[in-house]
Amino acid sequence: MIGPNCMGLVNTDPKFRLNATFSPVYPPEGRVGILSQSGALGLAILDYARRLNLGVSTFVSVGNKADVSGNDLIQYWEEDPRTDVILLYLESFGNPRNFGPIARRVSRKKPIVAVKAGRSAAGSRAASSHTGALAESDAVVGALLRQSGVIRTRTLEELFDVATLLANQPVPPGRRVAILTNAGGPGILAADACDSLGLPLASLSPVTVEKLRGSLPAEASVSNPVDLLASASAEDYHRAMRLLLDDPGVDSLIVIFLPPLVTDADTVAAAVVAVAQGSHKPVLGTFMRAKGAPHGLAPIPCYPFPESAVVALARATEYGEWRRRPTGTVREFPDVRADEARECIARSIERGEGWLTPAEGRSVLTAFGIPVARSRVAPGWTEVRRAAKEIGFPVALKAIGPTLVHKSDVGGVKLDLANVAELRRAFGDLELRLGDRVTSYLVQEMVSGGVEVIVGAIADRTFGPLVLYGSGGTLVELLSDVAFRIAPLTDLDVGDMLDEVKGTRLLRGYRGAPPVDEAALRGLLSRVSRLIEQCPEIVEMDLNPVKVLETGVKVVDFRIRVGRCPPPPGSRRISY
Repeated sequence: MIGPNCMGLVNTDPKFRLNATFSPVYPPEGRVGILSQSGALGLAILDYARRLNLGVSTFVSVGNKADVSGNDLIQYWEEDPRTDVILLYLESFGNPRNFGPIARRVSRKKPIVAVKAGRSAAGSRAASSHTGALAESDAVVGALLRQSGVIRTRTLEELFDVATLLANQPVPPGRRVAILTNAGGPGILAADACDSLGLPLASLSPVTVEKLRGSLPAEASVSNPVDLLASASAEDYHRAMRLLLDDPGVDSLIVIFLPPLVTDADTVAAAVVAVAQGSHKPVLGTFMRAKGAPHGLAPIPCYPFPESAVVALARATEYGEWRRRPTGTVREFPDVRADEARECIARSIERGEGWLTPAEGRSVLTAFGIPVARSRVAPGWTEVRRAAKEIGFPVALKAIGPTLVHKSDVGGVKLDLANVAELRRAFGDLELRLGDRVTSYLVQEMVSGGVEVIVGAIADRTFGPLVLYGSGGTLVELLSDVAFRIAPLTDLDVGDMLDEVKGTRLLRGYRGAPPVDEAALRGLLSRVSRLIEQCPEIVEMDLNPVKVLETGVKVVDFRIRVGRCPPPPGSRRISY
């Protein structure tokens, strides 16, 4: 059953030609499946598809999704021989834990393009960890879609721009773009847009340049962008396009045309279509005229301005790169003692849901092979002094108490204490400043050098276990330089997280600083992924800061909150 609270469905298959909607618009037959969660917006979507002459295989307005969900439809379109591209307008996820694996599988065969409404909704939650505060809903949605290979667009217009390209042209085999134009200004705008979106302009081969120079007027520019001048004829477009598409250094071609008095747009469109037919490289058009694209330009996707064409090409290029990548592997760790960690957590929950003690947290982390700085918990001064001598100076002294979640915020951390006298002064200051809020003290080895990062995890009620990585320290929420992924993490997911965070440059040697042990950080992220999977009672966890050293990593501070596992989401009748 579709709905309730929906607009119905359309099937353009000539065998059925079903229009079970309230829409007066019947879209052209084609190979695009469309899901809309909004009935009213579905009317506009059908109308826009018709105006673009974008062929539709099936349109479904799902409404409240009491029975048939988006996951069901994606699986249907996966097997539907009449559907090559899947478009989604989403307002919510019914079961994102199933959406991820399904979309990841289907995206390997057919592109999925989605626009998700509610990006600016207040997704903040009452959370006492940095990880919880940073895990706002849209960041998690973005992580889910990126992991699944789904092309996310910002607007419906961009959704259709990308769909028009993927429905009519091959997926770009690479990032290198050639631009062909009869006017310098639009060519420059296209080049600027390519640069801003990470699409390098192709370096044309000497053979291509020589042939262009021999077939074009002397005033024409034969470097990329290739400027044919306003006097260019349809034959000039034909010859230049052929040369550019034959160049092995070109992956995609954007053709720009401004109609001068001497050249007819329809003849240029016919030349563009004739050359593009059979090419394994995508060709996009920009015909900058009030009448829009000539009818004869189909099936070449045409955009009113160069920037729109480049945005669509960039999204399709990123998708092509994702699809060509291997699937990645989830690392296994034979040294993990999961039962030991679960027993420790279970004992804590019997005492009451909440934060693990430092000793319990250390036990859980070490059971999963996560290295933690050496430390001792001490109730008073005598034990603090003894612990410092056992660990060896210099040490850090930290206040512990049920209300002291972020110790630095209340001055509850004293660092680099070099001897007993400094330790005594630091102890007295904490005692005076925090009073009864302190229940005990943590004496910890000083971990010098390295780069500070944050690694965290949270059990999201909607999306399941999430892992966070980002620039760490006391400014983590202010900088918000973080990346999320949904567990389990593959080795490729871990690499993507590192590349997504600007602060990762510090790990790789920045301004003469030596690089640190990135491989050890990757291993830590994989271990945290296994921990949050195998210990679902962990509600939220901060490892902050984590010091990434020249050799190895070490967790300097941590917070782990546990609770009883919530019931799993209701299962559906359809097996995933």
